[in-house]
Amino acid sequence: MDRLKVLVVDDESRMRKLVKDFLVKNNYDVVEAEDGSAALDIFFNQKDIALIILDVMMPKLDGWEVCREIREYSKVPIIMLTAKSDERDELQGFQLGVDEYISKPFSPKILVARVEAILRRTQQVNTDEVMEAGGIRINKAAHIVTIDNRSIDLSYKEFELLTYFMENRGIALSREKILNNVWNYDYFGDARTIDTHVKKLRSKMGEKGDLIKTIWGMGYKFEAE
Repeated sequence: MDRLKVLVVDDESRMRKLVKDFLVKNNYDVVEAEDGSAALDIFFNQKDIALIILDVMMPKLDGWEVCREIREYSKVPIIMLTAKSDERDELQGFQLGVDEYISKPFSPKILVARVEAILRRTQQVNTDEVMEAGGIRINKAAHIVTIDNRSIDLSYKEFELLTYFMENRGIALSREKILNNVWNYDYFGDARTIDTHVKKLRSKMGEKGDLIKTIWGMGYKFEAE
């Protein structure tokens, strides 16, 4: 298996070296950034970063701003490091889509364990070809959808849309976010195309179409037990 690459972002060189040494010892490749601006440059230039360890307090751009910018484009796992132990900071981190939140000082061994746990989970999700929720089963490899063991015929975009909804079960998704993730950033059409596709998708799903909830003024949310 190829070594996974981790981006370590901290304005303290001593902290970066400490984290890097432990990660390299555990068979990870590490790239470093000393501030938020450099972190964004590296992230968008190197397409194979598997996880980011991100300090909150940094010059130029702080960790929150970096996280917010990256989350506009990517679901890459992010671990936030902070000297604060304020609950509000932690809540803000999770609202921005942070995967883990670790307060300084911390044990490097614990940090590496968290990295391994998150990557195990996310790599498994990436390779998992079958998803199930609410009686709906998606086989991504075979491009097959069944509802209560009955196959339904979806267009390519309807399939991608339903897959995206199920991958983000219980999460409110704006039309823009859906457009950017399902149609990608090379699509410059009207976000209302989402509504058209959702309407067709719901129709094909029958009563299961009710699992795709409309969030008025924002977008949609897929809810299933």
